[in-house]
Amino acid sequence: MESTNVLMAGFGGQGMLLAGKVLAHAAMAEGKEVSWLPSYGPEMRGGTANVTVCVAARPIASPLITTPQALMVMNLPSLEKFAPKVMEGGLIVVNTSLVHRDPKREDCTVVKVDARHVAGLAGTERAANFVMLGAYVAASGVVAPESVEREIENEFTGRKAKHVPANIAAFRAGVDAGRDVQETAAQEQDA
Repeated sequence: MESTNVLMAGFGGQGMLLAGKVLAHAAMAEGKEVSWLPSYGPEMRGGTANVTVCVAARPIASPLITTPQALMVMNLPSLEKFAPKVMEGGLIVVNTSLVHRDPKREDCTVVKVDARHVAGLAGTERAANFVMLGAYVAASGVVAPESVEREIENEFTGRKAKHVPANIAAFRAGVDAGRDVQETAAQEQDA
């Protein structure tokens, strides 16, 4: 992998900034160059929140991305705003818990995940962000899933350590969803 980038977007409180931070740390742990650029409104919760994570083998010239290679969206406003900007041949991961519309991008790979439901089955609906991250990691291959799991453990320490098992279970469930899409795409290319 020479370089890639992802825009993760949703409402404040949905954990996109945290998912981006975990991804950035996982990539750094693998010895990759990384930039993490958050953007959020002034609201504590419910406002807009997005983060761009760039991962590369060489130093990154600029963290500003106008045409992302990949997009993770937690809500409909984010899909409407950012899906048209994803580069042709890109990847779009959609949270179908809150987005009941297709991204209308036939030129992109689309991964649809009912993130809240999957996270609930894993132990906590609050880990929908890690379900989405898992789907993105599996579909893109940006980092090894084990690297992300280690960073989830590093992020949740002390009193928060009790959340590690459910967050890792949610991430793994997302990885399974992303792999399913990857395998289906490979089978369609072979046919």
